Amino acid sequence: MTDEGLRAFPGAVEIARKLISFPSVTPSDAGAIPYLCDLFRTAGFQAEIVPFETADTARVLNLYARIGKAPPCFAFAGHTDVVPPGDRPAWRFDPFAGEIADGFLWGRGAADMKGGLAACVAAALGFVARAEVHGSIAFLVTGDEEGPRINGTAKLLEWAKTRGERFDHCLLAEPTSASALGDTIKNGRRGSLTGRLRLLGRQGHVAYPQLADNPLRRLARLLDALYVPALDAGTRDFDPSNLEVVSVDVGNAATNVIPAAAAIVFNVRFNDRWDRETVKREIAERLRRALGDDGLQLTFDPTNSNAFVTPKGPFTDLVSRAVNEAIGRTPKLSTSGGTSDAQFIAAYCPVIELGLVGTTMHAVDERVKVADIEALASIFERVLALYFSCAG
Repeated sequence: MTDEGLRAFPGAVEIARKLISFPSVTPSDAGAIPYLCDLFRTAGFQAEIVPFETADTARVLNLYARIGKAPPCFAFAGHTDVVPPGDRPAWRFDPFAGEIADGFLWGRGAADMKGGLAACVAAALGFVARAEVHGSIAFLVTGDEEGPRINGTAKLLEWAKTRGERFDHCLLAEPTSASALGDTIKNGRRGSLTGRLRLLGRQGHVAYPQLADNPLRRLARLLDALYVPALDAGTRDFDPSNLEVVSVDVGNAATNVIPAAAAIVFNVRFNDRWDRETVKREIAERLRRALGDDGLQLTFDPTNSNAFVTPKGPFTDLVSRAVNEAIGRTPKLSTSGGTSDAQFIAAYCPVIELGLVGTTMHAVDERVKVADIEALASIFERVLALYFSCAG
């Protein structure tokens, strides 16, 4: 491609600003996915918008794009949807204006993760314009990462598989950097499981406790069963698993009424010693031993979140080398933090996450350094150069 043709493609910051301008609060797309689709097609990618919906969920747009047919296939993944802006008058700038001020790009999704996704796109467009791809580059982009994750990456991966698409490695541009760009690479994530408990009793007047059964009298035993002993002491790649009770509610507005039931909600972030089913069994057994089966109801929210780890090796070394060569920083590997769509991708190919500094994600005045977006694009382009050099 000529230099003139290369200049026709927008840079990472321009793409990020454009993406922020679409108010794509889950499940709304607001134009973000079609914008990227057109951009990829202009650059010679085969690109397709793939919608998914169910009877109980909203329609979500996803995007699959690929250039090249030969292996190996390096995939980038990301999402265009964002959380709501919250208190809009509290923002310094309109959260969907994509303003640049004081060296920062401001707006909802700047950190999580339109800035990182823009860096991926710019890097790929620049790379295919400058170099021959000895393999393929693919993009998996969803509009359902911040929402229920029902009509997003998991279905897009299955859809791609049925078409014969295969991926050798994947990089997800979530905001993994802790305090400086490139200081952290996520090579694994903990699983997540939400449980709901109901302690059943019998409502009555507080002056006549013999005629009632206060479920809160059993709350201490319940909490002790959930918390003690700790689930584990950690594993080689992960910190200890952790359970937290996040809500206790009896729905009682009166001060002289013994409640009929108490509702308790908890969440477990578990490491690779467990999976969804073994965590469920452990919790159920603890509660049975402490409280028996009488007056206790336990349910779990639907989830397909399991812990995963991409072991340290050639892939993590390659990305670490790219960071060092592009910006002179040596990243550390981490499995801390919450969950991401990497949990789905891990079932198809090795995946790691590398992105912008995430200290303002989901906050009012979400922002990232403009220079960091440009530097991240240079890191990703260096990743591609090293990857396909090895492949060639």
